[in-house]
Amino acid sequence: MNLSAAKVESVKDLSSSDAKWVKIQKVFYKDPNGKARDWEFATRQTRVEGSDVDGVAILAIIEKSTGPEVLVQRQFRPPVNGVVIEFPAGLLDPKETPEQCAERELLEETGYIGKAIHSSPILFCDPGFCNTNLKLVQVSIDMDDERNIKPQQQLEDGEFIENFTMPLSEFPEKIDQLAKEGFILDARVRNIAAGIAIAKKYKL
Repeated sequence: MNLSAAKVESVKDLSSSDAKWVKIQKVFYKDPNGKARDWEFATRQTRVEGSDVDGVAILAIIEKSTGPEVLVQRQFRPPVNGVVIEFPAGLLDPKETPEQCAERELLEETGYIGKAIHSSPILFCDPGFCNTNLKLVQVSIDMDDERNIKPQQQLEDGEFIENFTMPLSEFPEKIDQLAKEGFILDARVRNIAAGIAIAKKYKL
């Protein structure tokens, strides 16, 4: 798979009525001084009924005898016309918890069997632009489970994902090196890397 061969060939405007995944709306509100204002924003059309969260991002830790490793992905993302370094992620299915979604998406995108061990509060990705949200779910991958020896992806049509790992202890440096090589960083990945670097610096 040559992800660098993918490229955007054209872009055109799209009305909300023709969109499948998102729509543009305008909200009218009063600011803290009581002045009437409005705001344009994007919203997903795919949130499952009865849920207050759109999807999950997965912080998958592979438990190895040589030390823990973080599972990350390379994936071409058309909106930024480039290959992005990101965590596995996905949208909830009906009647699915974020933890169940994380374990399912991990299996589909990476082939690994994992166990969700912690979920964050609901996080908003870009609240000045859209109301899309998610939970960051930490998943542990046990390499003593023989099903994880040769993981096989179960990708849908149109998904092109490369998985790779890096030592947790070297995560900040490895991520910054990928940025220097021209890859685009998902903010969640860089934020985790920054948190690890800060914890190291201040010996937390």
